[in-house]
Amino acid sequence: MRQLNLYEAKTHLSQLVQAALDGEEVYIARAGKSAVRLVPVSDTEPATGGYGCIALSDDALADAFTAETDAVVAALFLGKMGE
Repeated sequence: MRQLNLYEAKTHLSQLVQAALDGEEVYIARAGKSAVRLVPVSDTEPATGGYGCIALSDDALADAFTAETDAVVAALFLGKMGE
């Protein structure tokens, strides 16, 4: 683990970035107390496909938008479900 004060970190930023990329824990401190941790950014993005994360057939999607479904959703929002 490496800890540097803010002023020293500004002076050696490129070396600190490389150290973090190499897996070293790098902490930047203010007045001798750790304030932030320098970590590499992950390149992985969440995989999605279809409509959001759920693969639906065209029929299932069309059936979800009916007048009956709209009435149920409206009742839920208005607190009238089960009346």
